[in-house]
Amino acid sequence: MNFRKHLKSSGSFIFNIIPFVDLFFLLVIFFAFSLVFVFPSVVSIKLPKAITSDLVNDNNITIFVTSENIFYYNKKVVTLSEIKLILLRIEQKQRNLLIKVDRRASVGRVVDLWDLGRGLGVGKINIAADQEE
Repeated sequence: MNFRKHLKSSGSFIFNIIPFVDLFFLLVIFFAFSLVFVFPSVVSIKLPKAITSDLVNDNNITIFVTSENIFYYNKKVVTLSEIKLILLRIEQKQRNLLIKVDRRASVGRVVDLWDLGRGLGVGKINIAADQEE
């Protein structure tokens, strides 16, 4: 059998771009969806401004409350029950709590956190603020 006579050999190479365009759009869609599910590495909050604010030492447990009322500890999302376990594990003398709360966060969530700290016997509870200029 001679298969060579059925092959066309025109000498020119035809490049079909349609599969590459499809592949490009699939990659764009993949990366667009994967970026949506990436959590930020830094918690972004805007502290409220206060005229009377003091400096606080660094020996604190810092909890962030975002404008979406989500708690963060060590850049991880935590719940009130997880914060309770964190506070119970830490030595009594080092149990000072610093709450860094976004100015648009719910007061109710801050009060829940404050109440939890007081109920567990936290020595000092402070709320971070920027000084007004």
